[in-house]
Amino acid sequence: MREPRQFTLAFEFRPAYGDDHFLVAPCNGDAVAWVDRWPDWPSPYLIIYGPAGCGKTHLAEVFGRRVGAQILIHTALAENRARDPEEAAGGWIVEDVDSYLDGGEPEPLFHLFNQVREGRGHLLLSARTAPSQWCIDLADLRSRINAAPAVAIGSPDDELLAAVLVKHFADRQLRVGTDVVDYAVKRMERSFDAVRDLVERLDRHILEGAPGNYRSLGSAGVSDVRIGGSIGFHPQLFLSDYSRRFISVSCNGHTLSLFLI
Repeated sequence: MREPRQFTLAFEFRPAYGDDHFLVAPCNGDAVAWVDRWPDWPSPYLIIYGPAGCGKTHLAEVFGRRVGAQILIHTALAENRARDPEEAAGGWIVEDVDSYLDGGEPEPLFHLFNQVREGRGHLLLSARTAPSQWCIDLADLRSRINAAPAVAIGSPDDELLAAVLVKHFADRQLRVGTDVVDYAVKRMERSFDAVRDLVERLDRHILEGAPGNYRSLGSAGVSDVRIGGSIGFHPQLFLSDYSRRFISVSCNGHTLSLFLI
C-alpha cells in the first residue's frame, strides 16, 4: 500500500510574541500589521472586527502578551470604575464590543476611552461587525469610535484552513496525507475553532485504540461525532476492504485509516 502524500504548508507559522501557533495570512495580515506597529499607533485605540472563529481572540491574546494588557470582561466594564491616569496607562482589551453595546450602557465604554487617552495607554477592541453597525446612542462615544482605526479580519480560506489543520496535526505528531486535509477542508466549518475540534477528535480516536491496526473514519453523515456542525465521522473497522480510496494518518505505531465514501 502506498504511503500518503505529505501536505506542504504554503504559509510560514511565525512566532508571534511567544505564540508559535498564529499564522499570518492575507485574511488577517492587515490586523497583524497594526498589532506589529504598537506602540506606534496614530490613535490610542484600535478596533479589530470579523466573523466568529476568524482569530480575533487569538490576535488579542498576542497583543495582550506583548503589551501586558488587561482584559476587561463585560461585567467589569459595566461597573464603570474610575481610573486615574497612572492606573489607566498600559494596554487594555475589550472583546465582543458590539455584543456589549447591544445590551449594555455606553457610558462605561466612553469613560474607558477617556481614561486610556489621559493615561497615554492603548485600547484594543474586537467585534464581529464593523463599527458603523454598532448600536451607539451616545454621540461622544460614536465620535471616538469613528476616529479610531478599524481593521477587518476575514474568514479563513481553504489554503489557510489547510495549513492550520496540518500545523495542529503536526503538534500532535500526526502524519497527514494531502487527501485527508483536502477532504476535511471542503466539508468543515470555516473557523479555527472547528479545526481544533476536528484534530482533537481524530487524535482521541487514535489514542483510544481499536482491534487490529486499522480504523476507518467515513463521511457517511450518520456520525456520532460532529465536527464544526457540518462534518461527521463514524468509526468502523475495515481490515480487508481496500477497494475504497485509502488515506492514512499514523501516530506512534497506530494508523488511522480514512476511506472516502
